Amino acid sequence: MKLTVWTYEGPTHVGAMRVATAMKGLHYVLHAPQGDTYADLLFTMIERRNHRPPVTYTTFQARDLGSDTAHLFKDACQDAYDRFQPEAIIVGASCTAELIQDDPAGLAETMGLNVPVIPLELPSYSRKENFGADETFYQIVKALAKPCERTSRISCNILGGTALGFRHRDDIQEITALLYELGIDVNVCAPLDATPSDIARMGAAHFNVLLYPETGEAAARWCERSFEQPYTKTVPMGVGATRDFIAEVCQICGIEPNVDESRLRLPWWSKSVDSTYLTGKRVFIFGDGTHVKAAARVAKDEMGFEVVGVGCYNREFARDIRALAKDIGVEALISDDYLEVEQTIEALQPEMILGTQMERHIGKRLGIPCAVISAPVHVQDFPARYSPVMGFEGANVLFDTWIHPLVMGLEEHLLHMFRDDFEFHDEAGPSHHDGHAPKPIDRPAEGPVAAAVQEGTGVAVWLADAERELKKIPFFVRGKSKRNTEKYALDQGMTEISVDTLYEAKAHYAR
Repeated sequence: MKLTVWTYEGPTHVGAMRVATAMKGLHYVLHAPQGDTYADLLFTMIERRNHRPPVTYTTFQARDLGSDTAHLFKDACQDAYDRFQPEAIIVGASCTAELIQDDPAGLAETMGLNVPVIPLELPSYSRKENFGADETFYQIVKALAKPCERTSRISCNILGGTALGFRHRDDIQEITALLYELGIDVNVCAPLDATPSDIARMGAAHFNVLLYPETGEAAARWCERSFEQPYTKTVPMGVGATRDFIAEVCQICGIEPNVDESRLRLPWWSKSVDSTYLTGKRVFIFGDGTHVKAAARVAKDEMGFEVVGVGCYNREFARDIRALAKDIGVEALISDDYLEVEQTIEALQPEMILGTQMERHIGKRLGIPCAVISAPVHVQDFPARYSPVMGFEGANVLFDTWIHPLVMGLEEHLLHMFRDDFEFHDEAGPSHHDGHAPKPIDRPAEGPVAAAVQEGTGVAVWLADAERELKKIPFFVRGKSKRNTEKYALDQGMTEISVDTLYEAKAHYAR
């Protein structure tokens, strides 16, 4: 297990928390030391949930390790049952508690609780958060779902939505409405908003809709084997994928597609005059495998962007992303090291990033706009408004989310063109990012040059006329031009950067 300042995925027990918190009537008893009890921060602060997650900890301390910690677990389990009266309980250990080998599953089994107790064996030191969620949901379905008579109307289960997922709540609402238009009922949506009783009647559906393979594929495969329920393979993100999803559902059900596309605006907007200048913009895409695959198709085929790189952090999807990269003709980056991701982005110099909250921070440092498309996400990615990224309305949301950073970049270019107007000045900073003004270029204290080179740094000094010329370059590519010029000057052994140096560097990198 790697410790880092940032991490794309937490340990497996966090994945289990995401499932438990998504459901109702389920409680998670977690054998964990003090310090592993941060679920409240994850769900109430980041997701802005209006209730605390259903997790009870044993919270043993260092002094407890010299005695019997098993009774701490059993006491916590009994207290949780008495206090919350859940329909079912899942039990497991955090990554730290796993080391003391107390066997929460065996301990809970001896207690004779009057509800199903589902043990979790989550290998914390070889797998990560998404596996933890997928395995937890699979174990719950395997323990609780029973064969049922099929519903009289065609129905499906929607699988994979969890707490802390990227727009899961709104995606499920959008796809539920889309299925209703096709005449298909939703039998159970799980784990998000499901109870253990709901899980028990999953077998009544005719098929399953798998929206999030990272957290629902194991359960979908089990239902296919156990209940003969096929599951969808298309993730309906973007116009083309949504139409393919509808066709796949209709083929499974043996019905004709009849869906109202009047709300769909992306195709017209992406072909409009206002959007044509965005054609060919270079984008780098990184996130979980499912959203990266979907976003690459939308970016390339529906927005007209040039995809210059793709990657994912969850190695379970490495094969899919490498195949995608090969089709596009780019290199695939499979890594959970954000520093490696940053180095790749810096080398590619894309005009926009589609990524996670990590890439949002990377983009800020590199001066590259970023739109978030995948977990891990932060509080701003749980909007109070309805904002899906799947289905036809999701396609509209994607257009807005991806285009606005580039449109704002053009707006800033126009503001810089008129920066000598009394209403504008260069230190005001971008109008849409108040407080994030570009860092001023260091000017020499006296004379044309304060020093030829800052001793030991190897950084050439910008002359005043070169600085003025640099400021004429559009806001959204100025950082790249500055870096290229400084690298060129360093390679040439120059101690000063003049206007001539600026244009020599431009000609050099244009070749």
